[in-house]
Amino acid sequence: MLHNSILKQPLSGVGYLLQGLKLLSHPKLRLFVLIPLFINLLIFSSAFWFLFSAIMQWIDRYIAELPDFLNWLSYIIWPFLIVSILFSFSFVFSSVSNFIAAPFNGLLAEKTEQLLTGQEVDNGGLKELIQDLPRIFKRELQKWAYFLPRLVFCALLFFIPAFGPVIAPLIWFIFASWMMVIQYADFPFDNHKISFKQMQKSLAQHFGKNLTFGMLVSFFTTLPIFNFIIMPIAICGATAFWVDIYKKELSKK
Repeated sequence: MLHNSILKQPLSGVGYLLQGLKLLSHPKLRLFVLIPLFINLLIFSSAFWFLFSAIMQWIDRYIAELPDFLNWLSYIIWPFLIVSILFSFSFVFSSVSNFIAAPFNGLLAEKTEQLLTGQEVDNGGLKELIQDLPRIFKRELQKWAYFLPRLVFCALLFFIPAFGPVIAPLIWFIFASWMMVIQYADFPFDNHKISFKQMQKSLAQHFGKNLTFGMLVSFFTTLPIFNFIIMPIAICGATAFWVDIYKKELSKK
């Protein structure tokens, strides 16, 4: 069985994303992958159609507002702005997708954990899931309450004269990557009713490995086709991370 094949040593951030990719095609998970996949496909196809129809206008307008003595920087700033806009939209629409698909994402994380451990996750059946919807969406709103002030701060960095367009994209990328970690790691944590605050502490203890995982998720979220399937891959990978590391750590407390 699959749960006997899990490595004794924890994987790297890259390794857990690859583990998520392998789990995605497992016969026992296919049904639970389809709904999040469909929601992601619908939202991202609409979002990227709008984005690519407007992106060049935004960039031209932004560069036109630079002081004359910084015109020579436009060739450097242009690619940074492209990356920043892509990551911004990917992050926002990924968060929207996860909010809508939250109950199904939690179910996918639950079934993935059962597959990896061979043990049932005691979350009840469909009736209990429906009854739990208010709590599930409240948890998603907790994430947004955490995201939004930091998102506004990162957005304001772009308006710092001269250095903002260069520094802000890097800070935004790190921020978006960490938010992706919180977004997807939260599903297995929430299945076990681990508080949002406790989850943040646990994730911070493995910051480097988590950030690598989040950077890869952020990157693939910006790529057409990949952004349609990254959600269930990230959920499966984050759940494998939970099984290998956090479940054991929290059981000792």
